[in-house]
Amino acid sequence: MKNKLMTALLSLFTILTAQAQAEVEMADTMRSEGKIYVVVGIILIVLVGLIVYLVLMDRKVSRLEKQLSDRQR
Repeated sequence: MKNKLMTALLSLFTILTAQAQAEVEMADTMRSEGKIYVVVGIILIVLVGLIVYLVLMDRKVSRLEKQLSDRQR
């Protein structure tokens, strides 16, 4: 069972990798016009925003957990 699942996942990964390496006209156009950097920049901004949000949320949760444990003592 485990071998069949692993084989299926590896074959799916191989197919996806082969398709990703095919030439994409839109990507070539965006790269030649310089728009690809805008797309990459927006993706980076969104990822950085998510990471900052998660770090701040973790701090708040940690602070609340500490307050809760202090009250229970």
